Amino acid sequence: MKKLILCLFGLGCFTYTHAQFLQNNPNSNHGNKFEQLETILHDPNIYRSASGAPGPKYWQQKADYLINCEINDKTQVLTGQETITYTNNSPDNLTYLWLQLDENEHKNTSDKQYINGSAIKDKLTTVQIEAIIGVEKGLGVNILKVADANNNLLTYTINQTMMRVELPTTLLPKQKFVFKINWNYKITDRSVLGGRGGYEYFADDDNYLYTITQWYPRMAVYSDFQGWQNKQFSGSGEFALTFGDFKVNITVPADHIIGATGQCTNYTNVLSGSQLQRWKQAQNTNEPIEVVTLTEANKAIKSKSTTKKTWMYEAKNVRDFAFVSSRRLVWDAMQVKLDGGNRPMAMSYYCPEAYSLYRKYSTKLVAHTLKVYSKHTITYPYPVAISVEANNGMEYPMICFNYGRPEKDGTYSEAVKYGMMGVIIHEVGHNFFPMIINSDERQWTWMDEGMNTFCQYLAEQEWDNNYPSRRGPAHLIANYMRLPKDQLEPIMTNSENIVQFGANAYGKPATALNILRETVMGRKLFDYAFKEYARRWAFKHPTPSDFFRTMEDASAVDLDWFWRGWFYGTDAVDIAIDGIKYFRMDSKNPETENQLNKKADDNEAYVISRKRNRDEGIKFAVEADTSLQDFYNKWDKYAVSAKANQNFITYYKGLSADEKKLYDNKINFYQVDFSNKGGLVMPIILEWTYTDGTKDVEYIPAYIWRKDENKVTKVFAKAKQVASLRLDPYRETADIDESNNNFPKVLSTSKFEMFKQQSLPRGSLGGSNPMQQDAKK
Repeated sequence: MKKLILCLFGLGCFTYTHAQFLQNNPNSNHGNKFEQLETILHDPNIYRSASGAPGPKYWQQKADYLINCEINDKTQVLTGQETITYTNNSPDNLTYLWLQLDENEHKNTSDKQYINGSAIKDKLTTVQIEAIIGVEKGLGVNILKVADANNNLLTYTINQTMMRVELPTTLLPKQKFVFKINWNYKITDRSVLGGRGGYEYFADDDNYLYTITQWYPRMAVYSDFQGWQNKQFSGSGEFALTFGDFKVNITVPADHIIGATGQCTNYTNVLSGSQLQRWKQAQNTNEPIEVVTLTEANKAIKSKSTTKKTWMYEAKNVRDFAFVSSRRLVWDAMQVKLDGGNRPMAMSYYCPEAYSLYRKYSTKLVAHTLKVYSKHTITYPYPVAISVEANNGMEYPMICFNYGRPEKDGTYSEAVKYGMMGVIIHEVGHNFFPMIINSDERQWTWMDEGMNTFCQYLAEQEWDNNYPSRRGPAHLIANYMRLPKDQLEPIMTNSENIVQFGANAYGKPATALNILRETVMGRKLFDYAFKEYARRWAFKHPTPSDFFRTMEDASAVDLDWFWRGWFYGTDAVDIAIDGIKYFRMDSKNPETENQLNKKADDNEAYVISRKRNRDEGIKFAVEADTSLQDFYNKWDKYAVSAKANQNFITYYKGLSADEKKLYDNKINFYQVDFSNKGGLVMPIILEWTYTDGTKDVEYIPAYIWRKDENKVTKVFAKAKQVASLRLDPYRETADIDESNNNFPKVLSTSKFEMFKQQSLPRGSLGGSNPMQQDAKK
């Protein structure tokens, strides 16, 4: 990637480029997969350097918010007033601003209600049924007023989930514009309409759990590489947001507990004396302390306050703000000591129903995640990190919402346990990607979900060496990669156009990064480069080009072939051993060579008829009448003559010292033919098993394919004789067909179960919740 040529005709060309258009030497067996990404990546410039670092003139906008809001617990309506201070750090003159109104995705006129196909299945969720019937009217954001700092009304236009505000005068570079927005919206039921935020209703006690996200008019990103990011929000593609400082005042019923982005500045006014004391205690402990206890939460559930309290929060240098509010929350907290010196508070908020799982694991998982991610990226810079049990999975700065609710008796299955642990690590990890390393989620889902899933895998494996990670190990993506090509899309595909969303945006990029770390680059080079990327782009807006370039710039490893194959293509990994030939050096020693020749000749001359004739006792003519025998019947053509011996001695003495050393090593040569059946070039990893039972593993770089991307032959010299050969022994390349990875071929094994056809009660074969079954014994 020395000189880069811009070939983009808009962002769409970048993300939907098909593999066939990436070929440099079409209709040839080489010169395609290893060519540099010259015509694909954004051109470097003064804003983004060719090294992958921010350029000398890099800039980004800033948006500061002062928000006052209130939740009506009877009508489930949120009302808000905000003052936005927008700073134009770009070199451009701006005549209008774009804001995001994500709650408008729930409007019955939103494109989201019409752009997805539907079909009747045997089972449909309430969300699917509601989508077919159509959502109720009256949802979405009601904009009540848009005015400048002096309350002069501003002209605005709402286009579904985006709102354009006309500026009264041109906003010049380095200038600020202050304006105000009043709005409200009806909070939706997440269990019915889906979505990232909303409420969960608990009918048994007539209470609500509010997870308030994407709830205020938010500034869209204006950047050097695409101008305004005003692509509509339709549910899949998440967010592109501007950093800024927040002051948020949240008014709720007096018995509600709030957890939010940033730090609460008035705990003395909203907590009881004992709660405040426990909060102070939690700031100096290595074990979670219940600030709001289970007993207090259960008591609050039984009655509803008729008064209100206002919780005041501040957050510096964040891209968003979210919060949870309910009277049915337990809250625990502990301090986390990070190597970089920061001492953030790890905290969890959860309903009593989740107590048996969240009290034991949640806050410690938050702390563990911060430590592992800080090691691999940058030291976590914020003052808090919060996990909220909300029967949901979503992330925002310093706060996230997670799944994992036990049975009513407090027991849980292994699947629920690890599902909860995985989602907490993942959602807390999003503080790094994209809350700090602030990529454009609306355009490149993999840059936050894929990178975060990769780091999640690292954190899971550092939690427990036997942790059952679902994504990360190479072989776990093979099922996806062996799908027909018409069911696949490149990683570099816009969020809204991905069919296999989980595999494409989470699993495949996480696997690719893990392969880079473990197989292609090695841990030392990868870790340094990945950490450098995080350091360079913390609190900035990186693009894929910045990541690709940084990984190469910081490691001196040419990875264009890897990005081309894994990120821009849909080929699979399927390398096969087609054949092996054995060669040995001619020893010139007649005693050795004559015996080998005899063995070979005997093998060639052997026919089954001769054995059977001898076994039947046939009297052969030359044996019955010995007069028929002559010199050749008795001659041993494999006997070694004195002259032959002397010739060998003379030959050996004439060898140089280096030649004698090579001769005496008695090396075995194996010529192996490989084919690339899947199309995706990868290193060739070989496990050699020798006749004495020993083994060794050999790594051949992917560049072995550069002159023929379909087939390659290579000779290997071995001191020992080889018994068998295996490709990818540790399953680290995502090979989709392991049946052609062995020589000699190894039969695959499976098993079946014999059983009587009968109806078996649930749990009779082990059940889904062994903990519950054990408790009943």
